[in-house]
Amino acid sequence: MAVSSERIAIVFCLALLVCIADGQLSPMFYRKTCPNLQTVVRSAMTQAVNNEPRMGASILRMFFHDCFFSQGCDGSILLDDTATFTGEKNAGPNANSVRGYDVIDTIKSNVEAACPGIVSCADIVALAARDGVVLLGGPSWTVKLGRRDATTASQSAANTNLPAPGSSLSQLKTAFANKNLNARDLTALSGAHTIGQARCVNFRSHIYNDANIDASFASQTQQNCPSSGGDNTLAPLDLQTPTAFDNAYYQNLVAQKGLLHSDQELFNNGTQDALVRQYSTNAAAFSRDFAAAMVKMGNISPLTGSQGEIRLDCKKVN
Repeated sequence: MAVSSERIAIVFCLALLVCIADGQLSPMFYRKTCPNLQTVVRSAMTQAVNNEPRMGASILRMFFHDCFFSQGCDGSILLDDTATFTGEKNAGPNANSVRGYDVIDTIKSNVEAACPGIVSCADIVALAARDGVVLLGGPSWTVKLGRRDATTASQSAANTNLPAPGSSLSQLKTAFANKNLNARDLTALSGAHTIGQARCVNFRSHIYNDANIDASFASQTQQNCPSSGGDNTLAPLDLQTPTAFDNAYYQNLVAQKGLLHSDQELFNNGTQDALVRQYSTNAAAFSRDFAAAMVKMGNISPLTGSQGEIRLDCKKVN
C-alpha cells in the first residue's frame, strides 16, 4: 500500500509541475465543473460553420488576434468600446477584419445555460477555433483550458503587434519570436490562410507591384481588386480550396500564387522554402506542426488563478 500511495503522490506532483510550467492550463480544467463544455461548443460551431463555412476561418482569426496581437489569450478582443473604455475591436488589424463575435456570444449563452459563471470567454474562443478547423477538414488538438478573462484591453498593442501584410520574412520571424514562436511555428501557423478571405487593400500592392507572383494569377486577381478603390472587396486566401483546411496554401506558394506579400515571403528563396515545399507535398506534416503550433500560441500570456475574471457577457466586464 505504501508503494502505491507513494506512486500516486509522485504522479500528482508531476502533474502539478506540468500545470504550473504551462501557466496552470490543463485540458481537464472543467472536467468536474462543466463536463459537457466541449460538446456544447462543438454543437454551436457545427451550426455556425454549416450556415457559413467561412466562419471557421473567422473564429480562427479571432483567436490568433486575441493571443498574438493584444495582451495574450485573455478574451480582450471581445470587449466592446464604452464611454470610458476603448477596446480592441476597432484597432486597425481588427476593424472590418475580425468577425464572428455573434457566434461567440451564442456559444457563451449556451455554455452559461449549462454551467453558469464557470467558463471564460477566452477558453470558449480557444475551443471554437479548434472546432472550426476540424469542421473544415483540418487537424484536431488538445486544447488546454483554465484561462481567465481580461478586465482591460489595449488598442495600442493590437495596433502595433500585428505584422503587416507587406512584412518581410525577417519582420515576420521577429514578430513571432517576440511571442516565443519560432520560424517553424510561423510557417505552420501561416497555413491558416488555407481558409478565409482577405480584403483588396491588404493584397493590392502584391498583385500590382511585386515580381515574385505568377503573372496569370496576378491578372486574374486584379479583375476584382482595382489599383484604386474597392478596398473591401474580398478574395480567397487559397483560390484552390477556400473552405477546406488542407495544404493547398503551400502548393500556391510554390507556384507563386500567394495572395499576400507576407504569404509569398515564406517561399521566396529564403530560409523557409524547404519547409514550404515539405508541407506542399506532405499534408500530414503540416497538420502535425500546425496543431503543435496552435497549442504553443494558446499558451501566450494567459490569465490564470485569481487573475482577471470569468465574464458573464463576453462583450463587457462584470
